[in-house]
Amino acid sequence: MATIVRRLTGVIGIVMVLALALSGCIQSDSTENTVYSDPSATPDLGLPDNPRVVALGWSDGEIALSLGVKPVAIYDWMSFGAQSKGVGQWASAEFGSDTPQIISAASAGDFNYQQIKELNPDLILNVRSKSDSKVTDSLKAIAPVVTAPAGTPDYAINWKMQTQLIANALGKSAEGDEQIKQTTDLQTSLKQQNPGFAGKTFVWGAKFGSAYGAYLPGDARFDTIAELGFVQYPPVAQLQAQGFFAAVPVEKVTALDGQVAVFAPIGMPLSQLQNDNLINSLPVTRDGRAIELAETDPIVQAMSAGTPESLRFALERLTPMLATAAAKVQ
Repeated sequence: MATIVRRLTGVIGIVMVLALALSGCIQSDSTENTVYSDPSATPDLGLPDNPRVVALGWSDGEIALSLGVKPVAIYDWMSFGAQSKGVGQWASAEFGSDTPQIISAASAGDFNYQQIKELNPDLILNVRSKSDSKVTDSLKAIAPVVTAPAGTPDYAINWKMQTQLIANALGKSAEGDEQIKQTTDLQTSLKQQNPGFAGKTFVWGAKFGSAYGAYLPGDARFDTIAELGFVQYPPVAQLQAQGFFAAVPVEKVTALDGQVAVFAPIGMPLSQLQNDNLINSLPVTRDGRAIELAETDPIVQAMSAGTPESLRFALERLTPMLATAAAKVQ
């Protein structure tokens, strides 16, 4: 159950540990490192040319890697594992012969501050994460910290803002802009190539256990597809939101019946989704307008990662499937 909750909502408990005695980059008890959370500013953090970066937020390390900075440690939220160096298959080769320390996500998001301190970081990335001032205070006792702007819902920072924050903090603003541009250019091109997407309703739904849900605007899974011309299926907007996700009660499963849908299971094999009577009763499924993907499908993983690079990877593979589904809309 803990695995499902971590993958679904990202709403996790942070177990606090006292900041340890000063060493490495910690200069004195009275010294507070910078907490940077303004994507419109380019701070001067005084980083060395080859900074030691510890990436704790969801996909923070992958974004740093795409900007030419190889993190020394990555919190492996999506359990890519050491073989993939803690990032998706679309990014792992960028480490070259280097291998980061993989911080396992098996602890459901708890940070070991002693472990982080011993990595002697010049910068800590904790952008796509849960908003928790106590965690930030403990991290900034170790090194400067990059976080999401105040008021950002947990784990729901826009992928463009996440990229800008990390790029600016690393002194890689131009590289960050280029990563964003490559992705938005691809979206524009795909939208122009598929005018039939315009105005069609879309749902990205999930099945977990005996429950259902839908991703909302603010999450890369929905937002990226919406940029192609699709719009939210109105019944989804009437559901109770929990951050970037809305639970769908069994009696309201028809809220998943958009004109086009992507369905993926969470914490279960694809066969349980494919054999679900309620999902199969929906016209979108019966008419072949639903794309059903396994949780481990690289497209699903890439959309969940939600970085400029991963979104390009996913769009190139998912768009032809969306085109086939949209063509069946009467």
